[in-house]
Amino acid sequence: RWVLSLQCKGSRNFMSALRRAVEVDFKDKDKHKSQGLYLLTTGIPDQETHTISAYVSEVCRGFDLQLHVCLFSVTEDVDSNRIIPARCANPTETAIAFKEIVQAANGRFHWFGEAGIFESDDITVIVSEMEKANNYSQK
Repeated sequence: RWVLSLQCKGSRNFMSALRRAVEVDFKDKDKHKSQGLYLLTTGIPDQETHTISAYVSEVCRGFDLQLHVCLFSVTEDVDSNRIIPARCANPTETAIAFKEIVQAANGRFHWFGEAGIFESDDITVIVSEMEKANNYSQK
């Protein structure tokens, strides 16, 4: 079930958007068996990773919720409105931060860019299953 689209309106205020999602849009959580949030982003949140991870861990347990992140790496640190974010990080630092957040949320992480897929939890699982199947067939 798709609930909403979160927009941070020129910033990367992830905490504000997440609070809005869980405090307003998930108030009828008892009517749904499971729910997930997908964050589509191009950069690191304004808040510190450990703060987000702690909040996400608590919220996801309370709502039986998973947070999945799709990180699209772009070459510039300025968004389409030419607003420089409050907190900057290179693509690798950004990916590391989101992997920590996703682990706290029991979700999945996907990182891609114009050059293709850099990392994907789903693809990693599929490749692992294919390698297991290949190993079994060799035995």
